[in-house]
Amino acid sequence: MAAAGQCVQLQPMVIMDKSRITDILLWLCDQGLTGLKEPELLAGFCEKCTEIGLPVARAMVLIDTLHPEFEGRVFRWDKVEEFNPIVEYGSSSEGEAQRNWQDSVFYHLLEVGADEMRIPLATDDLPPFNMIPALKEQGHVDFIAMVHRFTERGRVGEMDCVYSSWSTRSQDGFSDSDLAVLRLLMPTLALAIKSASCVRIIETLAEVYLGQDAGEQVIGGRIARGAAERIEAVIWFSDLYNYTSIAERARPEDIIPFLNDYAETVITAIEECGGSVLKLIGDGVLAIFTAEQRELACAAALDAEKLLRQRLVEQNRQREMEGGPVTDVYLGLHIGEVFYGNIGSRSRLDFTVVGPAVNEATRISALCRSVDRTLILSSEFVGACPQDRQRDLVSLGRFALKGVSRAKELFTLDRERP
Repeated sequence: MAAAGQCVQLQPMVIMDKSRITDILLWLCDQGLTGLKEPELLAGFCEKCTEIGLPVARAMVLIDTLHPEFEGRVFRWDKVEEFNPIVEYGSSSEGEAQRNWQDSVFYHLLEVGADEMRIPLATDDLPPFNMIPALKEQGHVDFIAMVHRFTERGRVGEMDCVYSSWSTRSQDGFSDSDLAVLRLLMPTLALAIKSASCVRIIETLAEVYLGQDAGEQVIGGRIARGAAERIEAVIWFSDLYNYTSIAERARPEDIIPFLNDYAETVITAIEECGGSVLKLIGDGVLAIFTAEQRELACAAALDAEKLLRQRLVEQNRQREMEGGPVTDVYLGLHIGEVFYGNIGSRSRLDFTVVGPAVNEATRISALCRSVDRTLILSSEFVGACPQDRQRDLVSLGRFALKGVSRAKELFTLDRERP
């Protein structure tokens, strides 16, 4: 106790400037509206927090998504260490991923219905959550995890909340005022993260269900009925050999995996060679190849066909070893003018190609069964091919195609040529 007459000098409490806190809120709103991506949102937010005295040393934000290959994304920031700011995680419903999720502080918060948990790390009595020991070893002193939930109206698929965690290496940990500021700022950051993730979901869904080029055009605003352009394109139409017979013999639960295996092979071959898949029709695939020079579009389609055949050999070998049914792919290739755009009713549109050239491609593909060939090309396609590719093509003769007024000369690939 100080003697009478002596002054005691107290350490002043650091009170953050309210105007600077407001500046961060306005920055989050502005960047959320302008479409800043999630990693940049988190990094900018953390840097601005440290500037006003909030001693954040590491931050992590998780949000689920809608994607055929993974469940969600983790966004990370560290004041000192460098690491990948984005981690995409797969399903957490089974195996090691499920065990890791159930060992996390976020799972515990959901189980007990709490919104946050603070864990002082400068103690030996730490809870058994999977990320906590590593943070302590790396010199972190204080930790807080938060969950910001959406309502049923605000969720998108499994994306029903934003998870976040914050830690500091400051000797005194987070003060009460630090946590008060973080609680004030975090809902706006969560809203900005959700906004950016929803834009990403829209882009993903458009690409997955419409194809990359068509998806980009729809996202770009081409959604008016009848909005279509006349383009020249190579039309690819393929389907599976003997699919109906295989489906009748196979167990119902085996049909979808069978279709998925072969669809993956066909679609990846098309896309890797620059084509755009527009539609899956049962076991059939409709795609187009476009280029400034029609010769390049034809060459790309032939490259895709070659890549497809190479992969089918290995795929069928693997499926035979596993005792599964195998098949081949019938393919028709044609080139011509098509209308590319929105076709349908006011309430249900399809972004695709239509026109006589599309019908001819489907007729040519269907003829594969009759002439026992896996590839048939129209004379228009052959005439547009580069000269060095034409040497590998041989005529099958003239054929009448249903719905086409004149008989067409059709070609195939000479498989005997080296």
